[in-house]
Amino acid sequence: MSLAKAVVTGTLYRAPEKRFTQNNIAVSAFVLNIGDREETLIRVISRRNGLDEIVSSLDKGERVLVEGRLQTNTVKMDDGTEKRIYEIDANTIEKMGEAGEVSASSSYGTEEIVKFESDDMSNELINEDEIPF
Repeated sequence: MSLAKAVVTGTLYRAPEKRFTQNNIAVSAFVLNIGDREETLIRVISRRNGLDEIVSSLDKGERVLVEGRLQTNTVKMDDGTEKRIYEIDANTIEKMGEAGEVSASSSYGTEEIVKFESDDMSNELINEDEIPF
């Protein structure tokens, strides 16, 4: 279910990985910890080729700002219980500095924000069969 547009900041909890769907669509994903005192994890997904360069430059522990569409999914665990997963279908990803502001010295500062129009796949929900992990 798609909830709303969201802008979050956090620390990369898991390094990005890129996989391909059965239809040969590239999907980049990483896990972001948005919690300060306790872990609050959100999976960030990008199917946009324009974000490949910045996603591939990210490492675990870096701070980033992500703007996109917040979605929820419910998955069944191995023991039969259901777990709710929060995801952001990213439109914009920016590296941040140490103090929480966008790093001007980074090659991906505010002058190079990559944005996409609403007609670029952003109206589709991400189906579980289209996510390869």
